[in-house]
Amino acid sequence: MITEPIHVTDTAFEQTVLKSTLPVIVDFWAPWCSPCRMVAPVLEKLASEYAGKLLVAKVNTDEQQDWATRYNVQGIPTMLFVANGKIVHRQVGALPEKMLREVVTQFLEVVQTTAN
Repeated sequence: MITEPIHVTDTAFEQTVLKSTLPVIVDFWAPWCSPCRMVAPVLEKLASEYAGKLLVAKVNTDEQQDWATRYNVQGIPTMLFVANGKIVHRQVGALPEKMLREVVTQFLEVVQTTAN
């Protein structure tokens, strides 16, 4: 069971994110981006708390630009909430922990509802 964010390369993106059986939060970030650094510890907590229910994937846009370009990611952090290979929600910019948790809860509810 994965309990922390995983770093995804362009070559692994399709397999790790789009073909995942779990819902995925994809965090497009860069090391120099301070809002990205603010969100990182929250994503780490979420990855741990939702282990087995949710996957947190991180894509460093400085090193991996293919999927960021495909998804037209223009500002970072951008988080894509993906279920069954489809984007359910796109969050641009950092959110405070409480708000990000609410987004994650809603995302999982939507995914659960559509799965049944």
